[in-house]
Amino acid sequence: MILAQMTSLRIVRSILNEIDSGSNMINYKKLFLPIAILCCWLAHVTTYAQSQGNGNGAFATGKYRNLFKEQGHANKEIAKKIETAYQQLFFGDPETQAIYFPAGRNEQGNLAYISDVPHNDIRTEGMSYGMMIAVQLNKKAVFDALWNYAITYMYISYKDHPSEGYFSWSLKRNGEANEETPAPDGEEYFVTALYFASGRWGNGAGIYNYHQWADRILTTMRHHPVKTGMTKFGQRSIGPMVNEGHKMICFVPGIDRNNFSDPSYHLPHFYELWSRWGPAEDRSFWQAAADTSRVFFIKSTNAVTGLAPDYANFDGTPHVSRRGGHAQDFSFDSWRTAGNWSVDWLWFGKAPQEHVLSDRIQGFFASKGMAQYGCQYTLDGQTMLDARHASGLIATNAVASLAATKPIANEFIAALWNAPVPQVLVERYYDGLLYLMSLLHCSGNYRIYAPK
Repeated sequence: MILAQMTSLRIVRSILNEIDSGSNMINYKKLFLPIAILCCWLAHVTTYAQSQGNGNGAFATGKYRNLFKEQGHANKEIAKKIETAYQQLFFGDPETQAIYFPAGRNEQGNLAYISDVPHNDIRTEGMSYGMMIAVQLNKKAVFDALWNYAITYMYISYKDHPSEGYFSWSLKRNGEANEETPAPDGEEYFVTALYFASGRWGNGAGIYNYHQWADRILTTMRHHPVKTGMTKFGQRSIGPMVNEGHKMICFVPGIDRNNFSDPSYHLPHFYELWSRWGPAEDRSFWQAAADTSRVFFIKSTNAVTGLAPDYANFDGTPHVSRRGGHAQDFSFDSWRTAGNWSVDWLWFGKAPQEHVLSDRIQGFFASKGMAQYGCQYTLDGQTMLDARHASGLIATNAVASLAATKPIANEFIAALWNAPVPQVLVERYYDGLLYLMSLLHCSGNYRIYAPK
């Protein structure tokens, strides 16, 4: 590469010398060959940069689509919609609107949590989503209060505990654990939100050294030793959150249930960033994981409907849970999957099949009626399992428009724009968080901040 750069410089000099030779007549024939060679070299440089993982998306260009502006909405109107949703979900009526709750102070500062209000608990999913929303909206005080709560009440630091280095995925609202094992989607968002916080605000001391903590959690996710020991709820065996052979995220790191995945946990756009910013010894793994996830999206989605199951085996086939339920169907976790591949396209633009996937899933839901499609289906789309026209799914279907190519994508964007901020009890938490994050995605306000 260095030799090619030196050669290009010589070519440029020869061109400039001919132009500046003082002659009234420039010999264009003499310039043709060096200019052609230079153009070929520039094309090579572009291809080389893309082969190194830069892609053609926002990571490389710094440009983020604003789908609402593309539909004619003014910047002030868009900003007002986002702020309205944020204020209602974070600072609205605590009985009927809010999911964010202040929880006092400790020696590290203010404490606050996001509650899954319908289930009356606190989950790493919601805490990490709340932190991501806060960093994207430049709300440092909110971010720090959530992070302080997560470290104080959710983080497991006991050396003999099987989940050491992870976060309890669910707590009671008094801070007591409902379970002392982790769920990978929480850790994934914690890591990336902390990297972004480092980039946006710089690093502080202790728990507010965001970059250091992101590295620490990310290392644990891949290298957690297999440990068996007692928790408050019995003996557990806990290992890493990834399957090394398949190079993908597991559903849970519990040794008895780490043999399958969850398509909505696959975040190749995060893994791309980790392959640049994370601990050096793990970067090649995360790059391979990003490539694996892009292929997994194809394997795990239905070839006609584009619907993904909640859980999938490593080969992409639906995983049937021994506990029953809708693990093998398009259900609540699955809503996020299309958004994941679409943001991956926006940020990196490396997987053209993501166009096909977005067009496919939007085509399916449009065929069911834009105002009445349900929120749970069998993967073939033949059986609707839940008729609720859910705000969270309306939101993530709009995010799919970031990778879609068909005109129907505009109807999904309009549906999100026209949807009210989720307020009914069943939708305040999960649907509300997806709604607000989707507003950020679709307005170009969900951005990459390289850590310091």
